[in-house]
Amino acid sequence: MKAIRINAPGEVELIDMERPVPQKGEALLKLLYGGICGGDLNTYRGTLAYVSYPRIPGHEFSAEIVEVGENEYGLKAGMIVTANPYFNCGKCYSCRRGLVNCCAGNETMGVQREGAFAQYITMPVERIYDGNGLDPKLLALVEPFCISYHGVKRAAVKRGEKVLVVGAGTIGVFAAVAAKAAGAQVYISDVSEDKLEYARNFGVDGAILNESPEALDRAVNDITDGDGFDVTIEAVGLPDTFQNCIDSACFGGRVVQIGIGKKNADFNFTMIQKKELNILGSRNAFKDDFIELIELIRSGNADVGKAITDIYKFEDAVQAFEDFKSHPGKSLKVMLDFT
Repeated sequence: MKAIRINAPGEVELIDMERPVPQKGEALLKLLYGGICGGDLNTYRGTLAYVSYPRIPGHEFSAEIVEVGENEYGLKAGMIVTANPYFNCGKCYSCRRGLVNCCAGNETMGVQREGAFAQYITMPVERIYDGNGLDPKLLALVEPFCISYHGVKRAAVKRGEKVLVVGAGTIGVFAAVAAKAAGAQVYISDVSEDKLEYARNFGVDGAILNESPEALDRAVNDITDGDGFDVTIEAVGLPDTFQNCIDSACFGGRVVQIGIGKKNADFNFTMIQKKELNILGSRNAFKDDFIELIELIRSGNADVGKAITDIYKFEDAVQAFEDFKSHPGKSLKVMLDFT
């Protein structure tokens, strides 16, 4: 079979591999669609904090079950499924408390362990979720939507609250969609007008061009009558955008950090005390997040399909990564077609 491998920053190739053989408790899956996430792009750029090389990327995907033994989950050959790609150790303090999403030894597919961008992969059956008839392209969007959805749940966003999402990439846009589904008034900011223009298609209440801290402050004051936002969500992974979230939050507000980056933050931390802010990290997602979002998308209450801006045949992965790197402001979700 063929697989996609990033050998080092800027080096992607299509390689030949043996087709995997499922072990007891595993299923053999045939990839259908796989999304290139910001983490995969940063692996290609060499800026992802957790990755090592060489690495097969990919952890957001849909697939068809080719082979599976008897199991308690109702999984059968021919089912179209997605899967939870965050492998937890089961032994650390987080896992012992049920917080498997933030396992101290977490290994995410495509980051700390080999990813899904191959024609065939194996997965433990307990990590596989039935797509319930969802279009395979939409099913491949469930995992990135889960990342955003989990962050919004962490913030306990309430109906009528004002929410600012900083970053109009895929995770930011999906965070905006999740906050809208919770009944909030949602605004999104970015340095790219192209990304903001695309984000407007998802029903946000407003878009803010983040030209400078002063420009953002003016917009925040105008929108909130000087109060600040109830919830701010960082979806970029840069110290400056984290600072934007601190500055834009109201007194007693909640700040959610989803973005991942390598740079250390240098900011006026006393503002956290002064505003009595609730700072929430958000990592990965739970099984319930996957199941809830499959149903939310099936219900028609989250039109996430518009996030797909580019589809490449998987054989053209080298070009897909290079195009995404060269024109990030022009693309939201880049997807590889393995069919």
